[in-house]
Amino acid sequence: MSEGDSVGESVHGKPSMVYRFFTRLGQIYQSWLDKSTPYTAVRWIVTLGLSFIYMIRVYLLQGWYIVTYALGIYLLNLFIAFLSPKVDPSLMEDSDDGPSLPTKQNEEFRPFIRRLPEFKFWHSATKGILVAMACTFFEAFNVPVFWPILVMYFIMMFCITMKRQIKHMIKYRYIPFTHGKRKYKGKEDVGKTFAS
Repeated sequence: MSEGDSVGESVHGKPSMVYRFFTRLGQIYQSWLDKSTPYTAVRWIVTLGLSFIYMIRVYLLQGWYIVTYALGIYLLNLFIAFLSPKVDPSLMEDSDDGPSLPTKQNEEFRPFIRRLPEFKFWHSATKGILVAMACTFFEAFNVPVFWPILVMYFIMMFCITMKRQIKHMIKYRYIPFTHGKRKYKGKEDVGKTFAS
């Protein structure tokens, strides 16, 4: 085996057939992702449909509760990253170098920049659901557990995590959701005009 085989090249210096196939497959996949970018509602409807199909499959098979629990924890972590600002205000509290969230009404507006953008959130959530769905086809992932304990533990962890996130949002006064473009009022003209 030559050194070129490990990087996708054949003996003659040209890319191997397998390397070209997977490169082309990756390009097609990226093209579909790029085309789907502006269709936010459609993307999320498809993802919700996939999650609904997954839930029906788990319900009908009466198993794969560990996989479902792992999927729930993964989606919760994605959601928390989606709600969190890119630059944590608690770390920026002491330093004055860099942007921070406005804390007063008259302070300059800085847009909320997420740690996990919406598109990456959707893409990761969809991939997670598809991986969990693929796991339901293998009996090795069907570990027998008492599922009500997993449900209770997930609900408890969800409540604790969201309580901490909401306290953080209240303390540093940011809202991770905005609707439409913000409108500003200029200063009212209270002075007299100069006549020459």
